[in-house]
Amino acid sequence: MKGLLFTYLLTYGGAAVALLNPFVGLCVYIAFSIIKPDAMWPWSVPPGQYSRTVFLATLLGWLLSGFGVLRLGRARMPLLLLAGFFFWCVLSAFQAPDQALAWAYVDSMLKMHLPVLVGLTLLNSLDRLRTLAWVIVVSQGYVAFELNLSYLGGYNALQEQGFAGMDNNSAAIAFVTGLGMAFFLGMNETVPWRKGVCYGFAALLAHAILFSFSRGGMLAMGLAAIVGFIMLPKRPSYVFSFAIAMLIGVSLAGNEVRNRLSTAFAQGEQRDESAQSRLDLWRDCWDLIKKYPVLGAGPDHWPLHAADYGWPAGKEAHSLWVQNAAELGIPGVLLLLGFYGWTMAALWPLAKESSHVPDPWYRDAARMVVTSLVGFLVSAQFVSLEALEIPYYVTLVGAGSLRLLTLQPEGPPRDLDVESAFDSHDEDGEGDESAGYDDSDVSDEDADAAPLAGTLTV
Repeated sequence: MKGLLFTYLLTYGGAAVALLNPFVGLCVYIAFSIIKPDAMWPWSVPPGQYSRTVFLATLLGWLLSGFGVLRLGRARMPLLLLAGFFFWCVLSAFQAPDQALAWAYVDSMLKMHLPVLVGLTLLNSLDRLRTLAWVIVVSQGYVAFELNLSYLGGYNALQEQGFAGMDNNSAAIAFVTGLGMAFFLGMNETVPWRKGVCYGFAALLAHAILFSFSRGGMLAMGLAAIVGFIMLPKRPSYVFSFAIAMLIGVSLAGNEVRNRLSTAFAQGEQRDESAQSRLDLWRDCWDLIKKYPVLGAGPDHWPLHAADYGWPAGKEAHSLWVQNAAELGIPGVLLLLGFYGWTMAALWPLAKESSHVPDPWYRDAARMVVTSLVGFLVSAQFVSLEALEIPYYVTLVGAGSLRLLTLQPEGPPRDLDVESAFDSHDEDGEGDESAGYDDSDVSDEDADAAPLAGTLTV
């Protein structure tokens, strides 16, 4: 019953508020895309258009508000790369043999790409940026919490049935992507209970990755931890927190987990059938890439070609990057990788303690986004999961940080209140004055780079 009340309250209440404050609708939409209410509580929440209802109201509120603020600053490049990827999907769909399948893929991409555009224009303050990070962490952490309860209750639902149509490997990708967000968000927090919530969710996410028995997920978590430590400020308190997290992670990994992970490094005849089949799939995908190097075989079309190489019909390539290259061509996969890679490269210098930022939270945002995306990029090499939303929204946090740094003047850090991000617009329609938006805040170079300045009304 709690799931039904939660779903209906956020769907219709969120849609109503979104007409006046579309940022609230965006947060509800992102929460639904991660929690997936009808999959989380299938016994009480019937299938429905909950996310669609909220986003349509958000889109209408965004249009009525005047498109937020269209001045993108340094966030322009990742948005252009994402738009280029979507455009390439459309081009590939036009020449695809199965038109229904191809355009269904394009529609699924639009549902993820359009919220990124809307979100960038609505992230008009650091409070909102921080709220978005909290929405992602709490939503993904709650999913991990429920799956941990099932596991500790004696049934490993994650391994046996996955979550929301995703198998254990696919769900592990989402958890790896959320783990870096949770850890560094907690490291930034000064309020004890908020810090505890973030660290608690980080522990639940790490444990879920372990009992998913996904080798790709475990390997990605290890590499993300290395990157996180490199970016970590070498203060005693931070290093101590990181060391405690590592000790907890090692203690949670039992013999079954260690044995499972060790098979990922087996060579030759010692390699198990699952690992070998992935290598064989990637080899066959490479052959298809050579046949269709520019526009690919068509969106979501590798499963149609799998039987030509001796695989069962409908077989996935078990690699997001390899399958995208086969289906959308080399330019398509490079545009998608560029969306993530450019954002990470631009954020990396901000993670340094010596970086000049108007608020230290930007440094933590850079660390959480880079660490999370490293985990995603690695784990996605082992699973074909093209419609996973969370990496797009994690990248939105990074791109939003770059945008605000372009448009905001440097100044002393200020106290942040997560709840204040949900305040509606000012009575005079001028928006959130704390965002620091004023033409005088932007250099001539930045103003020239982004001439499409909208009116801040949300």
